Amino acid sequence: MPRDTYDADIVILSLDRETDTLAAIRSALAQTGLTRRVIVFDQGSRATTIHRLRQEIGTHPDVIWDGTDKNLGVPGGRNRASALGHGRVIIGLDNDAVLSSPDTAARAVAALDADPALAAIGLRILRHADGSDDLTSWGYPPALLAHAGEIFDSVTFVGAGHAIRRAAWAQLGGYDAKLFFCWEEYEFCLRAIARGWAIRYRGDIAVRHKVSAEARQTWSGQRWFYFVRNRIFIGRKFGASWPALIPRILGYALRGLRNGLLPITLHAIAAAAQMAKAQARIALPPAAKTYLRQHDAAHRQNLFRRLPTEVLAALPAPRAPQQPDNQRIVQQIAPP
Repeated sequence: MPRDTYDADIVILSLDRETDTLAAIRSALAQTGLTRRVIVFDQGSRATTIHRLRQEIGTHPDVIWDGTDKNLGVPGGRNRASALGHGRVIIGLDNDAVLSSPDTAARAVAALDADPALAAIGLRILRHADGSDDLTSWGYPPALLAHAGEIFDSVTFVGAGHAIRRAAWAQLGGYDAKLFFCWEEYEFCLRAIARGWAIRYRGDIAVRHKVSAEARQTWSGQRWFYFVRNRIFIGRKFGASWPALIPRILGYALRGLRNGLLPITLHAIAAAAQMAKAQARIALPPAAKTYLRQHDAAHRQNLFRRLPTEVLAALPAPRAPQQPDNQRIVQQIAPP
């Protein structure tokens, strides 16, 4: 890796799904208006997939290739990939997404440069097929969906397309790799907010997401396990007492029962408790709590109104895999 100064590392994790991954790489290499490296980190793809990706990359001077023979999870993989570069911004791109225009990366870097208080920005996630908002990737209060094309401060970002200031990344030590899958961006942002950083959603900068039929969409087991386990664990990590977490735990149990996933839900709750035993607590200072109220809680409905839309709602139906690569991803993302 050359030690020259440059603007951004565009990080893409690879696990089979080679056609989509190649499109993501080409999208990253097509970016103009900035200096950048593209980092592709493979997490156990088939030999045929690796061969095809390596053929595509060739000896391109702007691409760094590395990998491992097993799936480290999303946060673990991003940590390893991000450590391979030293661009002052880390741009994360899912391997089933493309940057919406050749200046997307440059605009993301400029957005961070314009406000030194920002640790990260979340990009607008559009459906690749028709350019509409990808509702499966909306990670903000539902009330803010009407403002999807605007700019607002937030408490998280969506991993499919985002940019992180490397100085903040280094200060915080990257993602919590224990999470493996789900909520890792939120946990990172909570630590950033606790340190005085801000997070911003940029609806004017976008990626186009293919919404592939993969484990991210499969709520029938694996994702629900991680969703419940990690969110409860994060609550404990940031100082919530077990009595304070009871409403959330009961809500997850009810929704698990409603969707035929009660055993998995109870397993996730027990796993969260086990993880929390070895986790040092992080106290949120008053300024951070105020930030969370202003930019998240203030946009959410009260518990009574959220019951039918969250606690008692059906989970999204699993999507049938459309190609063997996707099924392999489902198999590799399994509760440890």
